[in-house]
Amino acid sequence: MKTGIHPEYKEVKLRCGCGAEHLLYSTRGDIQVEICSKCHPFYSGKQRVIDSAGRVDRFKRKYKLR
Repeated sequence: MKTGIHPEYKEVKLRCGCGAEHLLYSTRGDIQVEICSKCHPFYSGKQRVIDSAGRVDRFKRKYKLR
């Protein structure tokens, strides 16, 4: 490899919105993400129900589910 043309490959911290931190290697600096493998429903097995603007209530009223 030629010297002086490659970016520096260093250890960085990946910080998630849930508070988890992961160490990895990258040519970039520290990385901030909204969701990671620790809190993502596919990997964690926990499903979150997000009621945006009452959609769940509207569905229940429409089909009279209570």
